[in-house]
Amino acid sequence: MLRFAHFNFNVFNLERSLEFYRKALNLHVVRETKKEAFTIVYLMEDTTGFELELTWLKDRTEPYDLGEKEFHLALVTDEYERMHALHRDLGCICFENPAMGIYFIEDPDGYWIEIVPAKKHPIKERTA
Repeated sequence: MLRFAHFNFNVFNLERSLEFYRKALNLHVVRETKKEAFTIVYLMEDTTGFELELTWLKDRTEPYDLGEKEFHLALVTDEYERMHALHRDLGCICFENPAMGIYFIEDPDGYWIEIVPAKKHPIKERTA
């Protein structure tokens, strides 16, 4: 059996990213690894067990080049309207597609996160 464990974003400013993910998506730290050259922090929501790994490299001096941004992370919510209002107030909505009923937010490093209403996504509950 295989199941997804985590997805990684390299971040330029770890504290700013942690604050964003806490405020915008209610993700919380579940563990971290601190070494001399880097820090890795794993964030999780309370439903699926899927983790977002944030990697901060101590000697990094330039923000990351995300190319054409032809990738994104998607989250499903049963609180779509509340989340949309929160993200609007935080000023992090970067693209909306009303025809599809979805929108995207952008994190401090430029990564896009798709917000999908639960009624539009047939996600299954995690089973052990």
